Amino acid sequence: MHQVSESNFFLWEKKQLLKGGNKESLYLILEAFADLNLENLNTIKLKSKGNLYLKKNLSSLENIWEKHLFNSIPIQHLCGYSYWRDLKLVVSNKVLIPRPETELVIDIILEIFKNNQKELIFAELGTGSGAISIALALSNPLWKGFATDIDKNVIEIASNNFKNLSNQSNLRFCCGHWWNPLENLKGKLDFVVSNPPYIPKNTYEQLPKEVKNFEPKIALLGGKDGLLHIREIIQNAPLYLKNNAWLIVENHFDQGEKVRNLFVENGFSSIEVINDYSGVGRFTIGRYK
Repeated sequence: MHQVSESNFFLWEKKQLLKGGNKESLYLILEAFADLNLENLNTIKLKSKGNLYLKKNLSSLENIWEKHLFNSIPIQHLCGYSYWRDLKLVVSNKVLIPRPETELVIDIILEIFKNNQKELIFAELGTGSGAISIALALSNPLWKGFATDIDKNVIEIASNNFKNLSNQSNLRFCCGHWWNPLENLKGKLDFVVSNPPYIPKNTYEQLPKEVKNFEPKIALLGGKDGLLHIREIIQNAPLYLKNNAWLIVENHFDQGEKVRNLFVENGFSSIEVINDYSGVGRFTIGRYK
């Protein structure tokens, strides 16, 4: 352990934040590498203890912080995990870092089924870290979920995240392209959710380097118009959904109307484009028949 006076630590903290970045990111590094979380720091600020004892010295912590600031390495990759809703999820450069704007999809689904106490079967297409499926499986143990991803390494990450967060057995992970692993579930699903790659090619080329250089292209690029995967998911959905089952898709901020039209063309009703917390039409939902 490395001893440092509280006054020196808070001077160091101020110096780091003057370089750029935000306090939340710096505190994630402190939690991951110094075993010092926000709750500890708030307690220290209220009640001085004189010295802090850190797992790494301030110089090492500064070096990690500067990798984030000056090399654009995502803070979650440096730390090896990400917080999403109330979940702590292991992530790597093989999975998309779960975004705060996606958190709302859980509330949308829970609102749709708020008065339904039945056992439901759901699927998530392109699970990545497992965030969405795990949150849904934990929110209602009666639900049975199937989460797919094309990359077996990603499936392993998601599966381990579920094991680390729960003793439940109501979520299975399946490797394959979109609907392909779900052949045995045709006509049986009560709802399906997906946050597929939807970034148009021209937009992808202009993404910030902390995204473009470090996060998996396969999880971001949605073809020339961004709708390549969304189109395939919606077109094949009727084969797998029960009558009156729901499809919930996340899309790019300017794709809501186009995605709505795809829902209409494929036999959906009760279609709605729902805004995220920034007022952007982020989610399109529809009911089949």
